[in-house]
Amino acid sequence: MPSGSDSRGPKNNSGAKSAKAIKAANNKSGGSRKGKGGVPAPRQVPWLSIGAGVAVVALIAVLGVNLWPKIEDKQALEAYTYSKDDPDPSSKIDGVLKIDYPAGQHVDSTQRVAYDQSPPFGGPHDATWANCTGTVYSVGIRTENAVHSLEHGAIWITYNPDSIDQSQIDSLAQRVNGKSYMLMSPYPGLSSPISLQSWGHRLEVDNADDERINQFITALNQNPNTYPEVGASCTNPLFDPSNPPPFDPTPPGPDAIKMDGTGSAAATDENVPAGG
Repeated sequence: MPSGSDSRGPKNNSGAKSAKAIKAANNKSGGSRKGKGGVPAPRQVPWLSIGAGVAVVALIAVLGVNLWPKIEDKQALEAYTYSKDDPDPSSKIDGVLKIDYPAGQHVDSTQRVAYDQSPPFGGPHDATWANCTGTVYSVGIRTENAVHSLEHGAIWITYNPDSIDQSQIDSLAQRVNGKSYMLMSPYPGLSSPISLQSWGHRLEVDNADDERINQFITALNQNPNTYPEVGASCTNPLFDPSNPPPFDPTPPGPDAIKMDGTGSAAATDENVPAGG
């Protein structure tokens, strides 16, 4: 072996190369996360991401709580939706009274009709129909006008103002306000707290929470199988909803039009407004 040579030289070079390789690997694999003295730095918790995830989960839960009852209610009402196979689902609603009435018998604004039911839900009626575009009347309206609205496929909700409180009135109004072919008005002297009418159909209930109210509306609102004048309008420029003809609580006199359209001045189908 030559004098002065260092047999450890190659090994030292190899060790230096290994140390560099390890350092490079550490730098590449995240060695920069080490703190002082080579101790790994604490991992940062992604609180922002966690908070966002929690907020999303909470929002989904809130939506579920609020929407699920509505979904259940909608599913429950599907059985009362009319179809070709079930043209009048109101037959499944307990307490619905049905009577067949002829249509198209009109009286003028000065005539009364001796109705066989109170509130009436069919028979001769005024040639002008009450506005029924989701109209909530704060005062009683003339029954002869309201019955004509039923002939157009509307639902008329009436209530005894002495039998239910304001919260129930508000609950009923939510089912009517702004809804097509719906109207609502107080009916002083009503024998039941609440009564719903469509042409040839009536349902009496004791409170606004009764599930049959929504069933009745679903089954009969604009049901083409149950009312005479399919396609007739509920808008009427001849009827002022802000100042409707008033409800008359007195019994009809001897000159009133009878249910068959006869009387001292028989009912007629003349002078009918457009769409009437």
